[in-house]
Amino acid sequence: MTATYTFDVFSSLDGFGSYGGDGDWGGYWGKQGPELLGHRLALYDAEQRMVLGATTYREFARMLGPDPDAGDPWVARMRDLPLTVVSTTLEEPLDWPGDATVARGGAVDAVARLKEESAVPLRSHGSLSMNRSLMAAGLVDLVQVTIFPVITGRTGTAPLFRGAADFDLDLVDHRTLDGRVQELVYRPALHA
Repeated sequence: MTATYTFDVFSSLDGFGSYGGDGDWGGYWGKQGPELLGHRLALYDAEQRMVLGATTYREFARMLGPDPDAGDPWVARMRDLPLTVVSTTLEEPLDWPGDATVARGGAVDAVARLKEESAVPLRSHGSLSMNRSLMAAGLVDLVQVTIFPVITGRTGTAPLFRGAADFDLDLVDHRTLDGRVQELVYRPALHA
């Protein structure tokens, strides 16, 4: 049996995952409420392995720094989970507080191996280009998009699905958190 792989990503309403300005991105920072924070902590409290691309790993390591209490509690929990970074350039040991390894080779081959070998579910938060390629290869079981109530038309710099293949999506779960944030969970299938 293969492990379930979830592509977990935050988005503005217009489909961007980050900002290009010099302030806080309005898609998440300052918009998280107690219901969202509790839900995220419960998601990351489950036994699982994180999978990140090298660029996202570097961004998280720099942004989160050495302080385990920096940021929201779910982020600290994410940092304690076992981690695999798909990279051709990074070397172990990684600057990560928990069990962290590097998977060599291309993302498709590395994640296909992980799915076969892992006894726990796999989750990736961010890593946009890696996850677009994994979706095209049929390796993403669930796409979990958390949509924040903002439009980042002028400052958004990372369109989540630009350049992705076409997919049909089956909605498997949805919820509204704090009366304003939408979480949508889909099962993707390449559009025929």
